[in-house]
Amino acid sequence: METEERLDETNAEPEVSHAAHRRAGFVSGLILGILVGAGFALLFAPEPGSKTRVRLKKRIRSLQEDAGDALDRAGTSTRKQLLRRQRRLRAELKRVRLKARLMRD
Repeated sequence: METEERLDETNAEPEVSHAAHRRAGFVSGLILGILVGAGFALLFAPEPGSKTRVRLKKRIRSLQEDAGDALDRAGTSTRKQLLRRQRRLRAELKRVRLKARLMRD
């Protein structure tokens, strides 16, 4: 009788956990949602692809220019701050040197 039970156990299919089923269902749903969303986007696009591409190119150029301007402003601001700090450090260094001379003499 023990051999029959063992045979039944060895022939049994491996059990898949509930969590694995949930993950597989989630991934399947996610992929299906992406596909359905892409399909609706193609069906209900407000303008033809050529116009959309032109509009996107203009928008990308505009964003590049804006980013370049922002980098220029940040660079200018950083240079001004560095110069200001450099002047303060030089002034403080002069003060320290003067104090050292006075204490030495």
